[in-house]
Amino acid sequence: MLKSMTGFGKASATFGSKKISIEIRSLNSKSLDLNTRVPSLYKEIDATVRKMMSTSLGRGKIDFALNYDLIGESNTVSINQELAKTYYEELKSFNDAIGETSTDYLAHILKMPDVFSKTKEELTEEEKEAVLKVAQEAMDSLNEFRRKEGEDLEREFTERIGDISSLLSEVPKYEQERIDIIRERMKKGLEDIATGTYDDNRFEQEMIFYIEKLDVAEEKMRLSNHLTYFEETAKLDQSGKKLGFIAQEIGREINTLGSKSNHAEMQKLVIGMKDNLEKIKEQILNTL
Repeated sequence: MLKSMTGFGKASATFGSKKISIEIRSLNSKSLDLNTRVPSLYKEIDATVRKMMSTSLGRGKIDFALNYDLIGESNTVSINQELAKTYYEELKSFNDAIGETSTDYLAHILKMPDVFSKTKEELTEEEKEAVLKVAQEAMDSLNEFRRKEGEDLEREFTERIGDISSLLSEVPKYEQERIDIIRERMKKGLEDIATGTYDDNRFEQEMIFYIEKLDVAEEKMRLSNHLTYFEETAKLDQSGKKLGFIAQEIGREINTLGSKSNHAEMQKLVIGMKDNLEKIKEQILNTL
């Protein structure tokens, strides 16, 4: 089954007082190019996430973003009561010493350095597992997006390969006409020569040699085989690179067919084949 390299996937879940959200975007790339944005709390799982994406997503320029929001009470911030009391006693003592009237010390204390302290969070094994589960769900979502896009790619490939095959099937009806035209052209050329007569046997031998050089039977057979091979390969998983190589071989046979055709109608068929092949090559760049 073909897949597109471009896509988007997301997933989210809650763990304790956090809502964890993950988004993954994928673009075309010749290889796997990973870019992860992970909060410092989850940095230790970055390597694991990269390994998971390498296994699950194959090629592509992948952007992975993990975010979390606090959705409930959190005890990560607390007041350093001992320090706050010390500030209070110092402020009150100084106030008494200079003879000022009493004032609202609390407002001043809360602005003093280190009154508020933030407890460093520790990432538990349970939270790690929860985050990695969300990551896998986001990857699955991206792969599903890619699969749906791949269905469109496969339909277009089938249509384009069918068009090339149809054009190829029209080539034989012009082959005899092409030979006759060449024969008449050569005869007329010989008749125009002032020396007059020519040897019919020698002429036929030269014609056979000339026609053999322009024979396209092998090109038609190889092109037909390549088209069949392309369709078979398109049904395989992660076959984008291989399809690219097959498309190159198809192009070689079409070009050779064009150089040997020597006939206006056959050239039109070749141009039609090339047009379809270029559209195939464009889409292969987006195929996983």
